[in-house]
Amino acid sequence: MTEVARSLPPTADPLAAALDSLQLNGVLYCRSELTAPWGIDLPPIEGCMMFHLVTAGRCQLEMEGEEPQVLQQGSLALVTRDAGHRLLSGAGVGAEPLFDLPVERLSERYEVLRHGGGGDPAQLICVVVRHDRAAAEHLLDLLPAVIRLHTWDEDESGWLQGTLRFISREAKELTPGGETVITRLADVLVVQMIRAWVDSAPPGDRGWLAALRDEQIGRSLTAIHREPDRAWTVEALAREAGMSRSAFSSKFTRIVGETALRYVTEARMRTARGRLQDTSEPLAVIAERVGYESEASFCRAFKRVFGVSPGSVRKGGRAPAVAAA
Repeated sequence: MTEVARSLPPTADPLAAALDSLQLNGVLYCRSELTAPWGIDLPPIEGCMMFHLVTAGRCQLEMEGEEPQVLQQGSLALVTRDAGHRLLSGAGVGAEPLFDLPVERLSERYEVLRHGGGGDPAQLICVVVRHDRAAAEHLLDLLPAVIRLHTWDEDESGWLQGTLRFISREAKELTPGGETVITRLADVLVVQMIRAWVDSAPPGDRGWLAALRDEQIGRSLTAIHREPDRAWTVEALAREAGMSRSAFSSKFTRIVGETALRYVTEARMRTARGRLQDTSEPLAVIAERVGYESEASFCRAFKRVFGVSPGSVRKGGRAPAVAAA
């Protein structure tokens, strides 16, 4: 971790830390002008979420294994996994692959799609947002496949409604600086939708979300993900939580479902896996980033957690889920 990162004031909010670890980055924005009948088949995009804002008309979102959802004007749907799905003008309409449809490219990341049969109009803003799955894997695994908000009716404070309308206006005509505005606001909306889901999720007394909500254990989780290279001990984590060693160890295992040090190792290896897949950093550098002085000890730990070597991931393979104990 850099000295600059260490100097930043740590957040005391575990959920904020988890959301920050997503490291969202909008990569594609599409304004769609559609007339019924129309259907778009969107492919899975690895490491990305997609969200769709209906600014006029209506449509239906369909995904394998999920109930179809009708999206009215003002509806915002976040597809949280890199899963294919379809947007349709109505039930039973055929869908054409997204990349087979002609678009007008206004910039490197912004395009306009016009498609349909000339009937009832609908307008959508569709955004592809890349995230750091390695750093936020626990949070992403908890989310449903689709999070939906009907913001123009349900937004009591009005700020979210205003944000969506502001994005809609910016999207109609891309003025200087407009792409940056949409980029930043789109990332905010993704975070807001995840926050809304977390707030409405059942409380529960075990699991990662319960740990995140727990004042003491949540502080220790924040510390682990903030400084994966720190030489964590149970005593050090207990101090972060403001607890005795024995009380912390027992509570952490009961809520999270594994020991604190095993969690530390797995968190480090997930971070390392992300670096292996997304960068060309040498193994020794990645090992140091996650707290290992020895490349050999890092490689052994990585294989214990994932069942494969770091080199196999770097060569284009994908590390499986965390191996069973």
